[in-house]
Amino acid sequence: MTPEDMTPEDMTPETSANTVHIALMQANAHLGNITQNLNRLVEMRSRAAALGADLIVTPEMFLAGYPADDLVLRADFMRTVSNAIAELAALTDDGGPAIIVGAPYEDDGVLTNSAFVLDAGQIIARRDKVNLPNYGVFDDKRHFTPGALQGPVTLRGFRVGLAVCEDIWFEDVCETLSETGAELIVSLNASPFEDSKTDKRMMHAVSRITETGLPLVYVNMVGGQDELVFDGGSCAVSAGGELCFRAPSFEEGLYDLVVECGDKPLLQPGPVTELGNEEQIVYTAIVNGVRDYVTKNGFSGVVLGLSGGIDSALCLAIAVDALGADAVRAVMMPYHYTSEMSIEDAQAQAKMLGVEY
Repeated sequence: MTPEDMTPEDMTPETSANTVHIALMQANAHLGNITQNLNRLVEMRSRAAALGADLIVTPEMFLAGYPADDLVLRADFMRTVSNAIAELAALTDDGGPAIIVGAPYEDDGVLTNSAFVLDAGQIIARRDKVNLPNYGVFDDKRHFTPGALQGPVTLRGFRVGLAVCEDIWFEDVCETLSETGAELIVSLNASPFEDSKTDKRMMHAVSRITETGLPLVYVNMVGGQDELVFDGGSCAVSAGGELCFRAPSFEEGLYDLVVECGDKPLLQPGPVTELGNEEQIVYTAIVNGVRDYVTKNGFSGVVLGLSGGIDSALCLAIAVDALGADAVRAVMMPYHYTSEMSIEDAQAQAKMLGVEY
């Protein structure tokens, strides 16, 4: 019997608890390093168990990293993903938190961007991303087939509606979940940072909540991947459109969200992190992007030219904040047109930040 043939009620233990504890895993996936991502999830699940969580939720495509692009066309890569999911499913036989994890899925040559629901030692359900973005930095339609509209998954007596990233930017998925009895929408995301992106996300979330009358939990990836930076900002919004919780941007973390069960599930309020000013947000995004580009590609550090001017001074500060002074070397390359003041300024910048030059 395949997971698609099973009903959630067949596989999932009932609970008499009046609350459901959901651990939101805001994490930095390493593209292609399935073993590292798997180990990170196992570690975070242990922490979630210590918090008394019933469920842990990862960002979109966490096991593979995002965007995985042509890696999903490799049979060996997809076998490794499948084995990791099976290992995670077996782990849930210990009675600890259930797992909702984002990963690619392949069946007879058809690839989907999916969310797997794991509990009681089994894969109890899978939901596939329906709305595939194909603009800007996204190329999902080239790699994945759109999923079908489906209802919620009953997980430990609670009906969870799953939406993957772009699925909350349109009406169809959440409308179907509402009409088929979902009590809560959980959205797995790998949403890259861009200016004013938080406002856009909140606008779409509130639109879906207004249409469905359901609270929404949003889990987003953090960290840099080549030219992209994911800013986190995982959050929870009540059925009335009130922001109940928001995680810090650009930081990994595990956050306990409590849902009070009943005729109308309620999200218990938690901390709402302030976003900071625009310059601070942009600077932090650049620092994170540089740090992960260097470390994920296995470079030992960076070398940059230091002129004494504003541009290279800013680059030096970014590099030091991202990597530490020991991993940065500045090179001064004066020409016969270079002023003595520029050379002195470059020396002062390097000394101030503790960088060898």
